[in-house]
Amino acid sequence: MNRTVKKPGIILASASPRRRYLLEQAGLKFSVVPSRFDETAAPMTAPETYVRQMAEGKADEIARQYPDHWVIGADTVVFIDNTVMGKPQSRAQARTMLTRLSGRTHRVLTGYCVCCHALNRLFSETVQTDVRFKKLSDLEIDWYVDSGEPMDKAGAYGIQGLGTFLVKSIDGSYTNVVGLPVCEVLESLNSENVLVLTA
Repeated sequence: MNRTVKKPGIILASASPRRRYLLEQAGLKFSVVPSRFDETAAPMTAPETYVRQMAEGKADEIARQYPDHWVIGADTVVFIDNTVMGKPQSRAQARTMLTRLSGRTHRVLTGYCVCCHALNRLFSETVQTDVRFKKLSDLEIDWYVDSGEPMDKAGAYGIQGLGTFLVKSIDGSYTNVVGLPVCEVLESLNSENVLVLTA
């Protein structure tokens, strides 16, 4: 089933290749305009609220520039032991994150926002997925960190890449762990008749 998009157009306000890939795989036609939203501007509240506010800030920043478009913003964090894990700032921090996640279940939270300023419409929500890791050896952690993959990922791993070997099971949306809850995003667009489904 092919999807065609009516005007107004759609913009992904993210430079993430993973989010771009997910939307492309869903058959969505869109442009990419990365947001430069100041991530220190949002107060650190409850993680569910924080990621949603971050997504709203990123989407709003681009929507102001393109008011006639639907803009998609997102933000993802890993949450365990009442601690939010963003992207590691060093290899040592990546090792620390992976050691903490080893053999345990953590929560991946992605806030998303879909908005169009011209239509005064906005959808935003936080989607949660529980991810269980296998017990990792020091050798496995060192090998994975040496691969370089953890360095631009929340929680220091990518489930869609080499990091797939870390994961025992998930409870919830897989695409949410990758970085964008595709089902919910497309439902928001479809509720506004932005997506036209054709056979």
